[in-house]
Amino acid sequence: MKVYEIFEIRNLGIIGHGSSGKTSLASALLYCSGTVNRLGKVDQGTTVTDFDDEEIARKVSISSSLCHLEWKKVKLNIIDTPGYGAFIADAKAALRVADAALVVVDGVAGVEVQTEEAWGYAAGFDLPRVLVVNELDRENASYARALESITNAFGRQCVAVQLPIGAEHEFSGVVDLVTLKAIVYEKDESGRHLVSELTGDLAEAAKAAREKLKESVAEVDDTLMEKFLESGDLSQEDLVAGLTRGVKERRLFPVLCASALLNIGAHPLLDALVGYLPHPGERGPYRGENPKDHTPAERKGTAGEPYSAFVFKTIADPYSGKISLFRVYSGVIRSDSTVHNVSRDAPERLGSILVLQGKESQAVGEVRAGDIAAVPKLKETGTGDTLADKAHPIVYPSVTFPEPSISFALQPKSRADEEKISSVLHRLIEEDPTIRYRRDPQTHELILAGTSDLHVEVALAKMKKKFGLEAILHTPKVPYLETIKRKAEAQGKHKKQTGGHGQYGDCWIKLEPLQRGAGFEFKDEIFGGSIPKNFIPSVEKGIQEARVHGFLAGFPVVDFRVILFDGSYHTVDSSDIAFKIAGSLAFKKAMEEAGATLLEPVMNVEIGAPEQFMGDLMGDLNSRRGHVQGMTGQGSMQVIKAQVPLAEMLTYASTLKSITGGRGSYRMTMSHYAEVPPHQQAKIIAAHKAAKEGKEAPASH
Repeated sequence: MKVYEIFEIRNLGIIGHGSSGKTSLASALLYCSGTVNRLGKVDQGTTVTDFDDEEIARKVSISSSLCHLEWKKVKLNIIDTPGYGAFIADAKAALRVADAALVVVDGVAGVEVQTEEAWGYAAGFDLPRVLVVNELDRENASYARALESITNAFGRQCVAVQLPIGAEHEFSGVVDLVTLKAIVYEKDESGRHLVSELTGDLAEAAKAAREKLKESVAEVDDTLMEKFLESGDLSQEDLVAGLTRGVKERRLFPVLCASALLNIGAHPLLDALVGYLPHPGERGPYRGENPKDHTPAERKGTAGEPYSAFVFKTIADPYSGKISLFRVYSGVIRSDSTVHNVSRDAPERLGSILVLQGKESQAVGEVRAGDIAAVPKLKETGTGDTLADKAHPIVYPSVTFPEPSISFALQPKSRADEEKISSVLHRLIEEDPTIRYRRDPQTHELILAGTSDLHVEVALAKMKKKFGLEAILHTPKVPYLETIKRKAEAQGKHKKQTGGHGQYGDCWIKLEPLQRGAGFEFKDEIFGGSIPKNFIPSVEKGIQEARVHGFLAGFPVVDFRVILFDGSYHTVDSSDIAFKIAGSLAFKKAMEEAGATLLEPVMNVEIGAPEQFMGDLMGDLNSRRGHVQGMTGQGSMQVIKAQVPLAEMLTYASTLKSITGGRGSYRMTMSHYAEVPPHQQAKIIAAHKAAKEGKEAPASH
């Protein structure tokens, strides 16, 4: 396969809201360039970039996938990204290695929630953007309305460079405002089209729209503005040069028209992508840091520099193992060579380097600066790692992913599944860094966290299909604690006489409350040898074991001090076990007088949503026993900061989605433990007693 030079490459991420037709558009671009011999369809499961079983079954993109085509001797690397909220974080990792973004907007709905989120990712990486209004053949589709929603959301730098010919079912082609030509397509999905001169109403509309385009292009620099003000016009040469410069400098974002399903508009879109977007060499220098002394380091992005590459995605394949997708930022990387993983300071042996076309791959001898490729079976390397020349090290900044917002307790279906679940979850996380798992030290549950119910559900389906492991989800238990509110003292006496040696242990203890978070303290104040020194650790052990099992509802008792101050022993019958039992009895008796109470975890919660939802969100937080601590503005969003008991947040993700129509997000971190209100305590204690008696499973809250 041909090795491309840096100026012959364009790296493009396709982004936008779910169901706006991103995958269908990628299919149309591949087909029109002659890369594939049929137009892939999402509904038929025949697209190049949606090849995972779950994607085909659900008819949505779940993770980013890579394909490429050649157009006018330029290689276009395309990363087709997910658009649904559950999976859109994967688009962020894809844009990290792209040099531009193609933003797909639905012709009926216009700009939607995830269009804005994906646009924010692209803006965060300072990428040039081209927009395409897709699905213009659908009923109620309107280019004018979609364009208005684009300029309202993203500003007047978004400029139309095309107009549609026909509307809804009559949509048959596009008017190119740069060349003032009509491109009319046959309606048989073949992509065959005729280029002709404009006439009649179409010519009038195009002329007016072209004037607006010229005005926008004139604002790109002072020289163009002077020419425009002097003559009231721009030459064709100035228009093209100004538009290209405006796109590369992120001062203009051209808007085009298409129907990916009918294969209308792909050819002029390819022309625009290759013509207006920068090649990787124009995007440098690429900045990172030297891992040895953390000083800034950079690469211009040329093939003549020491090699460096960034791993932006990992695919967990049950047959071929791990496949790492990487972007070469400088130098040349060759197959069957050894490279250095600078992030982990470890050598890595490369086998075949692959160029991916969806799930298909082709081996290449080398990849040069600016290109994107993949390599299987790397031992040390994970997503976010940098590979670079050991003598000229650089580490590129990794991608920060959103924290998971919903957690479930995960229970393997069989003993065999239990043994392999950790390794399977580790492989899933390599593929999707937005999944987390941990073992809760208190409840002993395996907790699986993700961005939404759907996200976790898909992770479970992948576990079953890819690795043959089945598990069930349920609401995690809340890790309550118990504590005391006042001082108490009690005697614990264990005396048992049987044939031969008896058992004798006797101790007196005091309990004292400690400040929140202090844990547990044991103090020995025995004087005069009333309990021999060798039995004192046994008393503490008995108390420790009893406190872990709780007093009120089976939760560990914390934030108290035990003072052992008196007792008695028997020279023959006393033993470690006898004093351990005595310590346990003393603790239980003292707890009856010490004002035992339940504590619950309280979380710091930050909720971001548009201003119009603030009232409903505040009301909902109050109903969850939340304390709002303030509100700040972040762009078009408002952020509420509050403290809310964890028990009230277990199902919050679905409520937030319902209130905000999917436009809200939240994250939470542990703040502190606080006393549970009495009426809530009564419910928790009753549920514990019922479970103990075997009537029902313990409630989570």
